[in-house]
Amino acid sequence: MSTEDGERSERTKERITDENIKKIHKMILNDCKLKLNKIADTPKLSTQRVHHIIHKYLGMRKLCAKLEPRELTFYQKQRRLDDSEQCSINMGQLMKYGSFVSLRI
Repeated sequence: MSTEDGERSERTKERITDENIKKIHKMILNDCKLKLNKIADTPKLSTQRVHHIIHKYLGMRKLCAKLEPRELTFYQKQRRLDDSEQCSINMGQLMKYGSFVSLRI
């Protein structure tokens, strides 16, 4: 019986590569409703490893059965600001004229 640790395989560390992270990110962007098992099949990773990559490396979480970024990007924040300003303008026109003059969809 030995008290020293034996050699360990670095398999899990090797699997978290930039290439695998990019593949998983691309798959999620194409279809945000993919299941972990389906994502794990393509790069041949375990579901635990895919879960780790999604949450730790990509900063995403499950929201209403879809994988979403935890924080909004600059462009998403800008879009919300623009939409809010347009809504405010439309409400002002509604109050002033009684109907919408223009709508942005």
